[in-house]
Amino acid sequence: MAARTDFKRSIERGPSGPKIGAFFDVDRTLLAGYSAAAFMRDKFATEGIDVAKTIASIGGAIRFSMSQTSFPTFIEESSGDLVGLSEEELTEVGERVFDQRLVMEIYPESRALVEAHQQRGHTVAIISSATHFQVDALARELGIEHVLCTELEFEDGKFTGRVERPACFREGKAKAGRDLAERFDLDLSQSYFYTDSTDDLPLLNIVGYPRLINPDSQLTRIATRNGWPVFRFDSRGTPSLREVVGLAASLSALAPAAMVGIPAAIASGSLRRGMDMMASTYADLSTALTGVEVQVSGEEHIWSHRPAIFIFNHQSGLDAIIMSKLLRRDVVGVAKREIKDQPIIGQIADLAGTVFVDRGNSVKAVESLKNAEAAIRRGLSIMIAPEGTRSATKRLGRFKKGAFRMALETGAPIVPVVIKNALDALPRKAIVIRPATVEVVVHPPIEVDDWQLEDIDEHIAEVRDLYQRTLDED
Repeated sequence: MAARTDFKRSIERGPSGPKIGAFFDVDRTLLAGYSAAAFMRDKFATEGIDVAKTIASIGGAIRFSMSQTSFPTFIEESSGDLVGLSEEELTEVGERVFDQRLVMEIYPESRALVEAHQQRGHTVAIISSATHFQVDALARELGIEHVLCTELEFEDGKFTGRVERPACFREGKAKAGRDLAERFDLDLSQSYFYTDSTDDLPLLNIVGYPRLINPDSQLTRIATRNGWPVFRFDSRGTPSLREVVGLAASLSALAPAAMVGIPAAIASGSLRRGMDMMASTYADLSTALTGVEVQVSGEEHIWSHRPAIFIFNHQSGLDAIIMSKLLRRDVVGVAKREIKDQPIIGQIADLAGTVFVDRGNSVKAVESLKNAEAAIRRGLSIMIAPEGTRSATKRLGRFKKGAFRMALETGAPIVPVVIKNALDALPRKAIVIRPATVEVVVHPPIEVDDWQLEDIDEHIAEVRDLYQRTLDED
């Protein structure tokens, strides 16, 4: 994946302010693939396959592709089984599909583009032929306020099966762009539009800065003639052979890591020393083999106070590897109880002294954290995610009290480690680790000597706010 600065440079050189529009298509532009396919897969998974309705939908798609029907008619023929559903029900479906299927398909490069325009104060909008129920959750995730899309017709709060004309397609998209420009006094000659499709030529032709993301061969030829910039994003979608090979090599790296750890344990007479060597070696090999570079700011704070309680925000399955790469030695992890039952990984974690927490039993969870406190008193540091579970997005979850109570009990300082973009490399539910540069900020240790238990919620809020400010930084 190209560096984020590569995508931001031209934006930063251009004009700033709210009179500049930045418009984004959705499919193959903000998202890899097609959002409608995710909704179809969700429908099959939750309701099964209705042969008659599926055939009808396919027939409508074929007629539309052969220009035998209009786009609104195609949408109406494809959404017959949604007739009678309320806006609330359709919104619920849209949010579920986004959280379970689409959030991991957001191109990190497109996210960076959106953020770059927002930082310049531009008026950012999604302009898509999809419906609000397919798009709104995506807009909310990216912090995009304006959504212009195909509108469904409702009567008495229920979907009628009809689409309002004109749909947000071809000339309809251009109209949506002009309407937005009129409403907010945008200068279209200084505005941007990002898309992959020749269907969007009417809007591409009226903005000053057309930008093409993953265009097909026809649109690529048009771009060449017109001198329009073309971006190729490959950080999502079908992994490349290099990425698959990298994953296989990463999994295989457990063996050479063990070959380093076992002799170290024997030579030192310390299982802890051997496990530290194995974990840090595996983290180094795994990131190198998968093309993950870790850039650290404030690395000196990792070593300035030990033992300490290292807390990190939990975005990705890659977080534990990144933390092992950074912390290196004399650290005990705190993890959910389910990991202990995983083949190989669970056994290795158990040998390393990992403290497993039963999140479904608060009494047992508290007892488990007593084991972590004991480790601190033996001179070991603790590595723990205060959110308790991974997020599918960059949004911070609620910080639980365990790490902070541990600090109060032991007097160990809290070291906040902010992982800014591990999702770029490995989003939730993904298997293949993508090449990426992951930015990490390590803040100075927070001493807790003057903390009081009755003020712990206030202290947690302050630390969480520190994370939010760091994540919001460019």
